[in-house]
Amino acid sequence: SIAMNVTFPEVVTKYNKTYLIDLIKNGPNKYPGAKYIIRSNGSIINLGFCQNINKNIEEGYIVERHLLNGDYVVFNRQPSLHKMSMMGHRVHVLNNKTFRLNLSVTTPYNADFDGDEMNMHVPQSIESLAEIKYIMSVEKQIISPQSNQSVMGIVQDSLIGCKLFTSRDIFLDFDQMMSLIIWIKGFNIEDLPIPCILKPKPLWSGKQIFSLILPKELNLTKLREDSPKGCEEKLNLVDNFVQIRKGELIQGMICKKTVGTSTGGIIHKIWIEISPQKTIEFLSNCQKLINNYLLLSGWTIGIEDMIS
Repeated sequence: SIAMNVTFPEVVTKYNKTYLIDLIKNGPNKYPGAKYIIRSNGSIINLGFCQNINKNIEEGYIVERHLLNGDYVVFNRQPSLHKMSMMGHRVHVLNNKTFRLNLSVTTPYNADFDGDEMNMHVPQSIESLAEIKYIMSVEKQIISPQSNQSVMGIVQDSLIGCKLFTSRDIFLDFDQMMSLIIWIKGFNIEDLPIPCILKPKPLWSGKQIFSLILPKELNLTKLREDSPKGCEEKLNLVDNFVQIRKGELIQGMICKKTVGTSTGGIIHKIWIEISPQKTIEFLSNCQKLINNYLLLSGWTIGIEDMIS
């Protein structure tokens, strides 16, 4: 219903004329369609009242079409307190009347899911569309210019799951491992490591599978935030010292200090040293991998468990 209300003005050319005529035939009440035609002389045709207008479409006319998958828009949540309160997003049109956002993107908006309202602004020219796509888009705003630290990171279920998944005692059999790696976008089966345990049956560690979503160029050494006193040595049973070498998690449990919004964490280093695009790929892959691991390893409780 939102995509049918807001429109983008698309200029008719010889390359898109047929495609726009199909939208005009659908009209304003059938998605995907169009609401208005603006002639070269500035006169406006309201498609809600005109039939069979498509034969008179000429190059140079402007068609106010519905919002489509792949279009770019600006989202804003008030109060707008910093640059990241308005960011560019790519549209995927779904049913119902609710804006849906990736959970990691809500942090700079200071948004939650208890009834917040947000504003969506649609660009009205190719120039403004280009600015949104190449300057304002989410992947370009991950690092704040104010504090030089990440304003987005892994949060909530995925964050807890990261710590559980990379614990020392997490091992996956073949079926579990295959059920998880199918969620890694662009995964090449040739990159699959040999199992860390061979007998009595092959087992892969959580650290090995987590390493598959890390860029090969990434190197990181970081002390975990909840390290107890006396555990500052690199090798200890607490596993509090995170080491990543050439995209492989060698030791340490992943926690908020490593994969959250802190300076020098995984998100920060990938964005600065590799690319913004690789950063959002890591965020997406991490959420899918960890959330599906929680489905495999979850547990249930009943009312008896709540009674001491």
